[in-house]
Amino acid sequence: MARLCACLAETTGRARAHLESMGAVGPGHVPVGVPGAELSLVSGEPGRATGPFTAHGRTAVGEVTLHNRRVLFAALAARGDAPPPPADCSDGELLLHCWALLGAAGVALAEGMFVLAVLDGPDLVLIRDHVGARTLFYARADGAWAASTSLRALRRWPSLGTSMNLSAVRSFLTFAYLPGEETLLTGVREVLPGRILRLARGGGVTETVHWEPRELIEDPGPTDPTGHVLALRALLEQATAARLPEAEPAAVLLSGGIDSSLVTALAAKLHGHPVHTYSISFGDDLPNELGYSGLVASHCHTRHRILNVSGSAVASRLAEAAALLDSPVGDPLTVPNLMLAEAVAADGASVVLNGEGGDPVFGGPKNLPMLVQEMHRTPGAPWDEDRATAYLRSYRKCWTDLPVLLTAPVLEALEGAPRLERHVEPYLTPQGPGPHAMDHLLNRLLHCNLRTKGAHHILTKVERLTSSQGVEGRSPLFDRSVIDHAFATPPGYKLRGTAEKWILKEAVRDLLPATVVDRPKSGMRVPVQEWLTGPLRDLGQDLLLGSRSRQRGLFRPETIRTWLKGEGTLLPRQGGKLWLVLTLELWLRSYDV
Repeated sequence: MARLCACLAETTGRARAHLESMGAVGPGHVPVGVPGAELSLVSGEPGRATGPFTAHGRTAVGEVTLHNRRVLFAALAARGDAPPPPADCSDGELLLHCWALLGAAGVALAEGMFVLAVLDGPDLVLIRDHVGARTLFYARADGAWAASTSLRALRRWPSLGTSMNLSAVRSFLTFAYLPGEETLLTGVREVLPGRILRLARGGGVTETVHWEPRELIEDPGPTDPTGHVLALRALLEQATAARLPEAEPAAVLLSGGIDSSLVTALAAKLHGHPVHTYSISFGDDLPNELGYSGLVASHCHTRHRILNVSGSAVASRLAEAAALLDSPVGDPLTVPNLMLAEAVAADGASVVLNGEGGDPVFGGPKNLPMLVQEMHRTPGAPWDEDRATAYLRSYRKCWTDLPVLLTAPVLEALEGAPRLERHVEPYLTPQGPGPHAMDHLLNRLLHCNLRTKGAHHILTKVERLTSSQGVEGRSPLFDRSVIDHAFATPPGYKLRGTAEKWILKEAVRDLLPATVVDRPKSGMRVPVQEWLTGPLRDLGQDLLLGSRSRQRGLFRPETIRTWLKGEGTLLPRQGGKLWLVLTLELWLRSYDV
């Protein structure tokens, strides 16, 4: 397992020295032969990086998994002016051929999980997939560009000299993840999904958008939704089939909700091998969805396994899970997700499917507070909030608590920081800039969810935790064609009356019991408060009130003490806010920030 690393500097010697300082050049390193540039792999870190490989005068390294190789080979053959790549070439080489011969259009045609760093003429080109299934970071220091899928590699770069990015700290405490290109390390930025960055040796940056969702709804549109439903069903089957593993059982993470249930049903219908499903239990005394997941497993004839997760297991492995993430994710399911990945790997599977994507693509219940706010909004009233501000509030994390949570020096340092609303405003305004403009409010909210939480929380968490076990997590509902269809679907077919994700449910109604299709979304209750007052109590005290945390000077000790007692502004969110603070502290310690 390895991550990729690339450097563009004044000379080849300087580039190699920079990569060596990041731990990215080993004994088997092969020079790429491009003056002032080096590409290499960071061994020992969980990832699927390969290379360097060459095509049409360009050299690249990448972490690339493609789901539509046949389409790409056909597109390259249609040009007719260059020899096709070998039929057995790697996915990374195939994507490099698409970039070299077809440019941004060739990248847009690819479907899969990929990042690619390409030495293209005098420049370094960075390419990230449509939805952000894999992540790529970059920075500039000492007259050189460096890029890597390993944030730790860039953290080790002495020339960069990273420190803690307080603006990103504030963003994390507001969203429970980092919603844009900023990272917690100063000077390091994340390539946004659907983007191609061209980094010039002199320091210039040119960005190209190779894909962004578009709202392409027929006006006035059909009155009968049947066509949309059938088209979606075909796309769901195509997306799931493309992600099923070859010659081995299919593994699916099955929560019991409609999204993971439909992926399970489609896998059982389409796969020529057995389907194994995995669910989580936090104990019989807590509300759970095991009855629904068991019903789906029985209906689809899967081999079902329930993984029992105790609070003590979470306490003992929380630091490990936090260290696996390049950016912290304030999700209490990180340790359970890691344990699920271990169970899948122990059963010999190399691929595991999941139902992630249904809410940000088809309209889950998280949009309801914003829709209600819009219905009752009184512009100009003293209590009125603009849409972006209301969106931040709807997260119900630590945004309103920042004045009492962060110390006075931190608040003072943040006075000139960019507004938090900048992360969501482009998607929520009626006439957003460039590719962001959408007319319908529901689609604006979904677009925002897709480009923030989808790319920077859901997908990155899945990828990092599964890859740590040598397993590849795949999300059929994040398929580009499925997303394009969703934004070409009238909003009334997604949120129909009180039925959320209506068209998604109708597309698979024949595959699942009505009890599962028509059930209201309840979700799994994660016992965060019980953990924090039980197995995690001592850990929370030691981490958040210990000398290292106090010396860092981020949080007010008096607020942390109050929250640890379950009092003050912590209520009524119980342990959720404290969980964010604890997750951040563990991540900062892991990266020695």
